Amino acid sequence: MNLRIPLRPVQGYNKIFDVGEYGMKLTRFGLLKLAKGTSYEGATGESELALVLIGGNFNIAHKHSKNGCSFADEFDVRDGRTSPFTGKPHCVYLPRHTKFYVTALSDVELAWNESPATRDTARPTLIRPEDTRHIELGKDNWTRTSEIILDEKFDSEHFYIGEGMIPSGNWSGYPSHRHDVNDPPRELDMEETYFYLYDPPQGFGFQSVYEPDGSVNEAYRVQAYDTVAIPHGYHPLVGAPGYSMYYLWTMAGDQGRGLISSMDPAHAWVKNQ
Repeated sequence: MNLRIPLRPVQGYNKIFDVGEYGMKLTRFGLLKLAKGTSYEGATGESELALVLIGGNFNIAHKHSKNGCSFADEFDVRDGRTSPFTGKPHCVYLPRHTKFYVTALSDVELAWNESPATRDTARPTLIRPEDTRHIELGKDNWTRTSEIILDEKFDSEHFYIGEGMIPSGNWSGYPSHRHDVNDPPRELDMEETYFYLYDPPQGFGFQSVYEPDGSVNEAYRVQAYDTVAIPHGYHPLVGAPGYSMYYLWTMAGDQGRGLISSMDPAHAWVKNQ
């Protein structure tokens, strides 16, 4: 089992994985890369779509159809961050049955998060940096911060999306946690996608995905533009000393959404030491 997908992005839509690949039942993930002045036209069809700004400025015109009516509008982002290390994100959420047209106002990269939708959800929405929620987690050498972009209060059918920033040499996702079983309030079943970048950009880290019985025991050296698909299992990660490690995390669940996970009993004691 190899859950790591490397990418060298090129102009246009870069597929990373589709629904049904790598054990992912609810997520299609990719990267939209556009040079200044170029554009991309698409449609959500029977899916919901969240475009998270990695860096740059853009305009997105969209036309949404619901109950036989059409609603047309556009969002203009001219104050976007240059990279995840220079500011908080913008995110454009588009429900099913939406046509859209993205124009790059500068060189721009957008993380593409898509999931099959069985119902109408929120109308097209621009989530701005001031709409995100900042949290700090951990202690000692497993401190990290996170920006919550789209949570359970937002009317998405499947998504819970945020991004993490790991200081030099620190761990995240620790003590090891998973979200494989629908057993609220203890745990929710949500598959997850991690997408990585570094400052300086040649940095690297390690991502583990494992099951206690050894049926899954993976460890990957992850570099810029790598993605790891996590259909199940515990999944801690660590960054190399000297580098800030960024990762976009996208969770998708069909029986509830939230930051609800269970820790590996072998390591949960660390949290209370």
